[in-house]
Amino acid sequence: MKGNFARRQVKVILQGRHRIGIIVLTLLGLMFASAPEVLCQKYITSGATVTFFSEAPLENIEAVNEKATSIFDLSTGEIVFSVPIRDFQFKKSLMKQHFNENYMESEKYPKSTFKGKVSGYRPQDGNYKATAIGELFIHGKARKVTVLGEVTIKADVLTLHAEFPVRLEDHDIKIPRILFSNIAESVDVTLDFTYRPYVTN
Repeated sequence: MKGNFARRQVKVILQGRHRIGIIVLTLLGLMFASAPEVLCQKYITSGATVTFFSEAPLENIEAVNEKATSIFDLSTGEIVFSVPIRDFQFKKSLMKQHFNENYMESEKYPKSTFKGKVSGYRPQDGNYKATAIGELFIHGKARKVTVLGEVTIKADVLTLHAEFPVRLEDHDIKIPRILFSNIAESVDVTLDFTYRPYVTN
């Protein structure tokens, strides 16, 4: 009896995981409205780093986040990425605390996202100057942005590099009055994404 019950439990768990896997694959398929024959053109990050730098009179502020995720459709240029806010790492723990609690309110707004389209490249090996236009969502506020960058394609590896400024007031990020002199009005954001073909197995 116990053995049969345990086997039934395992079967239910496996079926549940299978359904979750199907849901994930379905969402990925719907993320970009592309035809089935170009599915092999979708790339997913195997490594993604987002850094930001703020130069200020009292102290420069820099943070690194290596937990970003992104999908890039090489055939259409459509791209999305998501950055978990709490995973930015600072040199000083107090900076991280202020960043999450006072500026970004990361419990309320846990991630930043971008959805848009990249142009200026060809879907073949090479190094290209590219432009991304889309919607950047930070701190509950979305803004249309245009970002210049580079796309490099070599064999089955695609890399993306971009640098762009983000104005704090554009995303309703308020700086406590006592810290005005230590925080710049905008921060410089750098993206370094490495993609590989998305395979469904």
